[in-house]
Amino acid sequence: MKKKLVSMILATAMVAATLVGCGNSGSSETTAPAAEAPAAEAEAPAAEEPAAEEPAAEAPAAATGNKVGVSMPTKDLQRWNQDGSNMQKELEAAGYEVDLQYASNDPATQVSQIENMINGGCSVLVIAAIEGDSLSTVLEGAKTAGIPVIAYDRLIMNTDAVSYYATFDNYMVGTKQGQYIVDALDLENAAGPFNMEITAGDPGDNNAGYFYQGAIDVLQPYIDAGKIVIPSGQTEFADVATPLWSTETAQSRMENILSSNYADGTQLDICLCSNDSTSLGVQNALAANYTGNYPVVTGQDCDMANVKNMIAGKQSMSIFKDTRTLASQVVKMVGQILNGETVDVNNTTDYDNGTGIIPSFLCEPVFADVNNYKELLIDSGYYTEADLQ
Repeated sequence: MKKKLVSMILATAMVAATLVGCGNSGSSETTAPAAEAPAAEAEAPAAEEPAAEEPAAEAPAAATGNKVGVSMPTKDLQRWNQDGSNMQKELEAAGYEVDLQYASNDPATQVSQIENMINGGCSVLVIAAIEGDSLSTVLEGAKTAGIPVIAYDRLIMNTDAVSYYATFDNYMVGTKQGQYIVDALDLENAAGPFNMEITAGDPGDNNAGYFYQGAIDVLQPYIDAGKIVIPSGQTEFADVATPLWSTETAQSRMENILSSNYADGTQLDICLCSNDSTSLGVQNALAANYTGNYPVVTGQDCDMANVKNMIAGKQSMSIFKDTRTLASQVVKMVGQILNGETVDVNNTTDYDNGTGIIPSFLCEPVFADVNNYKELLIDSGYYTEADLQ
């Protein structure tokens, strides 16, 4: 089956990734997604509505109290600031007390903060893990105290203390990036070959493998047919991963690729970048070291700086994951947990954290480009016109 094949490929790639070092947001032992990738079809990556018959999770016993602990990785990336503030705003509006903490991308700090939340009377924990495998011990304390845990956006690995998982369909993120490249270059009809370089995410982030594999599954037929060529030869996840999703690391690596493979005037047609922070580094390298026709450049998160670059023609697209949608869903799940109600989920098959399937709710990502960013980002109130000046 395709999903099993994806899992095998991811597992192999992620094990290799650990040999070259782990950054934030994932595991050092199992950096590959432990689940099979959700079955988004490469040739039709648009998501269907969640099936009505999808089973809901069993109703938990009502938790006591109304204090919610929210643990976010860092303030250094715009998206986590937005996730944290959106959730705090909605939780407080719903009548909950909120303990919101940012861990400066330091796993030990996150562990300490979660310990304080457990000891400080939190009734539910919402955690976006820095390293998916670093929380097993501290979450044993949550389990012992009877505190439900919602893994937020990144699956927390190898602990049975995780009650639910809320995220976007991360495999679909990659398929949408891949399909955008197919459409932008008309790969079905164009003769090619087109030169591509890949910049993937943090090998310690459980989601990074989904993003990478979703895109590769769409583009692999064109690579096999010779329509897409990768002059650097760097194709495996372990070779293209970017620890900590670092802009500076992505820039340095792309500068080396450009000097080694494109200094003679070779055309670069595609820069497949898994998110906006890595994409920004690639764009910085292009600005300083590349004089050919500008390539298709992908991204994810619609960070303000990247949307400005998109408007300026320096980035082609960015996956928009409306954090307000995810925050609203998590607030709803928190309320259902605290009230002892059945918790809404729409996936009970695909996300295994090493101890079993975690009941999950997947929100649908969309892409923004210069043609639709106003409708998606400004008309919806996500940004103002002034923000993007």
